Amino acid sequence: MKPILSASLFAAAMALASTTQAATTLLNVSYDVMRDFYKEYNPAFQKHWQETTGETVTLQMSHGGSSKQARAVIDGLPADVITMNMSTDINALADNGGLVPKDWASRLPNNSAPFTSATVFIVRKGNPKSLKDWPDLLKDDVQVVVPNPKTSGNGRYTYLSAWGYVLKNGGDEAKAKAFVGDLFKHAPVLDTGGRAATTTFIQNQIGDVLITFENEAEMIAREFGRGSFEVVYPSVSAEAEPPVSVVDKVVDKKGTRKTAEAYLNYLWSDEGQRIAANNYLRPRNEKILAEFADRFPKVDFFSIEKTFGDWHAIQKTHFDDGGLFDQLYTPQ
Repeated sequence: MKPILSASLFAAAMALASTTQAATTLLNVSYDVMRDFYKEYNPAFQKHWQETTGETVTLQMSHGGSSKQARAVIDGLPADVITMNMSTDINALADNGGLVPKDWASRLPNNSAPFTSATVFIVRKGNPKSLKDWPDLLKDDVQVVVPNPKTSGNGRYTYLSAWGYVLKNGGDEAKAKAFVGDLFKHAPVLDTGGRAATTTFIQNQIGDVLITFENEAEMIAREFGRGSFEVVYPSVSAEAEPPVSVVDKVVDKKGTRKTAEAYLNYLWSDEGQRIAANNYLRPRNEKILAEFADRFPKVDFFSIEKTFGDWHAIQKTHFDDGGLFDQLYTPQ
């Protein structure tokens, strides 16, 4: 005769099973200016996952300068997924400890980048310094606020966009280096990440222009109001392609791979793409992009890799210690 569990033991067993099922927790290590997006996306995924599988998932976030975030994961922060603004920071996980495979970018569509963004200028209301394009930032009386390219993908996109502007307008590498060097001489401070740079510009009222992603402009508007600044689209921008990846060594150790992969795949769903567009990130889905065409001006994008080579080469040439950025920038 099989033993019969008492009501109390049965209840305890069911509670334990429920706790085990509900215990799936994912840590998403991301960069500064994605806070608002994931505030909206995470509850949408949790609802989808509950309705689809009957399981609950707890989502934790960590935000900061992208390169600092990648370094934290390399040093042991147990990220199930990493959502960065450029490939160099996920490549670093492959190069340091094999936390992800070398071919991580091939595992999801669009080289694992579910949306794109443009680099824009945030200027004071009325644009008193008449800042319309990259050369205007080199005027004697202009202070530029931009995060440090050594610690921030936001800063690297600014650097590469300015460099690309010179090349697209007939300049050579020497002229581009001089132009970018002059640009960073106009930066009174280099914050470690995009959010810190926003605080410097908006709250501390330092600088005439903040260079950042177009979705950060909407975040500023939501947090501080729309009356204190204007958004200027320069004539040329590198196309920012923020990539995502599971952190293989973490998810395999924790047993969270299935949920983590679903979490990232859902970024390409219609709901995920609409949440991106609602947060001023350009969706990959062309139909959904067309629905939001009024908020995404036409931009003369150029491809980073077609212009500069692969990301490993870019990092080594420009941003590693002793690279071109170190050569052209002298802290003030």
